[in-house]
Amino acid sequence: MCGVDDFDSMSNLLDGLIIKAQSGFFTVHTDVGDVVCQVRGRLKQERRDTDLVAVGDRVRISLVEDNRGMIEEITDRERALARLSPIARGRGSRRWNRDGYLAEREQVIVANPDQAVFVFSCAEPSPRLRMLDRLLVGAEIQDIPPVVCANKTDLISSQKARSLFGVYQEIGYPVLYTSAVTGDGVETLRDALQGKLSALVGPSGVGKTSLLNTMEPGLGLQVRKVSQATTKGRHTTVVPQLVPLGVGGWVADTPGIRALALFDIDPEELDAYFPDIAPLVADCKFSDCTHTVEPGCAVMQAVEEGQVTQHRYESYVRLREEHQKLADMYWWGISE
Repeated sequence: MCGVDDFDSMSNLLDGLIIKAQSGFFTVHTDVGDVVCQVRGRLKQERRDTDLVAVGDRVRISLVEDNRGMIEEITDRERALARLSPIARGRGSRRWNRDGYLAEREQVIVANPDQAVFVFSCAEPSPRLRMLDRLLVGAEIQDIPPVVCANKTDLISSQKARSLFGVYQEIGYPVLYTSAVTGDGVETLRDALQGKLSALVGPSGVGKTSLLNTMEPGLGLQVRKVSQATTKGRHTTVVPQLVPLGVGGWVADTPGIRALALFDIDPEELDAYFPDIAPLVADCKFSDCTHTVEPGCAVMQAVEEGQVTQHRYESYVRLREEHQKLADMYWWGISE
């Protein structure tokens, strides 16, 4: 923690990274220490459809009394790991657009991540590949480089592990095979995290804590402590705290995240976010092909021929059906 006396005047601004957010107070990591800050009132004037400030944002701060600071400037975000914000009860807490319909609002989990590491286990529990597909689509939409981490490789054969996750490597996603028990792949994971701001995403029980502890003793326990602290109370939150890595960089666990923000996407655009499907679309007979029932569909033909795996295709169909229903509900509401 640094003090006001470290600087000549309030006009001196410090560059920093927000590493913790709690009830309107933000811990900003700077070259001279961590400073607890609030947001300057003038920055709150504009009405937004996303969080004004979030963990991972780059800011500039001034120092005030009692070793605290004020956030004076917020750097434009390059990207954000986000989800659709839960809608609180009561009209007063909701956001409505100009047409009188409920507006979607983005809740930022981590701003400006260099990558999202999706951790899934090879066994115990069985890998939930449709959840992984959904997360990968969310990463594509939000322009976040993804890394797939297939953990617990000690529980199955190497051949079985690659039969489960090899398709993602063929598509073009980086895939790491790891085991906290044997240490296999841990060095590769450490290299992948070094010097970057990484968000770890995955269901419970996949071994994230054990994996992090194997990579850096105490790291997983520290991340778990932060995660437990951010999920206490009546109203849970998934906003994490960034934890520093000994090798350089930051890591943020994201408890409770089952899907990234897939709002604000038309069903017709969904195929563009499947790298194994997108190149085939131009060969479909109809330009508005949904890849579900149309004759002359290049995507369905590729599935039949084994060029696109069945489970990836089923993930696409399920997501398209979901977003088609949402689109139908929206237009039905306007017509009313």
